[in-house]
Amino acid sequence: MDSILNAVTEFSAFIWGYPMMILLLGGGLFLTIRLGFFQILFFPHALKHTIGKIFEKEKGDGTISPFQAFASALASTAGATNIVGVPVAIAFGGPGAIFWMWVVSIIGMSTKFSEIVLGIKYREEKKDGEYVGGPMYYIKKGLGWKFASSLFAFGLMIEIIPGVMVQTNSISTLTESSFGLPTWVTGAILIVLISIVVFGGIKRIGAVAEKIVPFMVLTYIAGAIGVMAINIDQFPEVMKLIFVHAFQPISAAGGFAGAGFAAAVRWGLARGLYSNEAGMGTASIAHSAAHTPHPCRQGLWGIFSVFIDTIVLCTITAFTVLLSGAWKDVKPANAADMVSDAFSGLMGPTWGPIFVSSLLLIFVISTIGVLVFYGEKQAEYLFGLPFSRVMRFVYILSIFVGAIGGLQFIWELVDITLALFVVPNVIAILFLSKEVKELTDDYRFNFLKQQVKDKGISS
Repeated sequence: MDSILNAVTEFSAFIWGYPMMILLLGGGLFLTIRLGFFQILFFPHALKHTIGKIFEKEKGDGTISPFQAFASALASTAGATNIVGVPVAIAFGGPGAIFWMWVVSIIGMSTKFSEIVLGIKYREEKKDGEYVGGPMYYIKKGLGWKFASSLFAFGLMIEIIPGVMVQTNSISTLTESSFGLPTWVTGAILIVLISIVVFGGIKRIGAVAEKIVPFMVLTYIAGAIGVMAINIDQFPEVMKLIFVHAFQPISAAGGFAGAGFAAAVRWGLARGLYSNEAGMGTASIAHSAAHTPHPCRQGLWGIFSVFIDTIVLCTITAFTVLLSGAWKDVKPANAADMVSDAFSGLMGPTWGPIFVSSLLLIFVISTIGVLVFYGEKQAEYLFGLPFSRVMRFVYILSIFVGAIGGLQFIWELVDITLALFVVPNVIAILFLSKEVKELTDDYRFNFLKQQVKDKGISS
């Protein structure tokens, strides 16, 4: 078993070294420049037309509301990746990994924006009136690359299995260490709860997500701010750790084993990507079902989602773990316990773990619901509707398997399977960047001007 783990670890480290660094950062920079730094210059505009109009209905075709699409997509990213993924990145990459998470998130905003824009442009309406889209559609219809579209769909369909396992493993290890609850019991409970959600399809997932995701996010932020407040005197030192050790190795301290520059970059990039999904193309699957008058209007939600997921939630988790000193007190093998340990300093050894476990449980249920939806759509695209039902049961079974699995092995496996569909997706986006540029220019110079003109006439 050790030899297999070592082989997986070495291969994962290679993939998420220079190859993915060049592809993701290079590709994101290319899109950022080609789109005229749209995600930075139009960030206030993105806030105004996303969270600023959260209760307004958009015109245009679609199956669910723009906010439901956003909440569904955010549900697949917010949760274990923020509460557990960030401590894992710090445990194996050091505090400097957070800097690289920030870098990949800012650049990744342009990538995610592009994915959603292309997803809307090439989406299709099914016989039942439901809109479907995503990388498999824009790769096939936009470029004519049938094999690449199938490779993406197959890679994502397979990756959902360890992706689900990561989610359930994060909550099962936490409940076991905090309350002594056997991991198999947690797995069985999750199977029942998640099955109720996933058997309702995208409409039920969207309805559930729009109600619980905002509540979960705000509750977690409020608790984390409390932890940071009681440790605020450590803030200057923590900022120094993040920026200095983004480029310099850091030695062992307490339970922390130390990390070099390559580890900081590797874990920061990998966890940053897995957290906000920029480059993965998965968000465009959910957003392709949204009512929207223009592809770029929905693309703004992609920019906002990366901001919320990585710049806000991941950063808050990082500060919570670093300010409290939990990153040195908890061994890397038990990285999932870092946030619980940090909250114990605020709420006590009993209520701290209960608070984190309760939030993580709700996060995991909503996240897995969306992940299973993503996986089913890939199976349906490749092999038809009956096979998607088969994969649904495979994913539900992986809930239990993940609950009793090992944390580091699962994270390494996720990183390998991620590459199977990240590579064809990012390459396709780069080849279709001209179309994204044209749609972005149309939005800036035609659509927005027309809206201003129409508003002037109506007033």
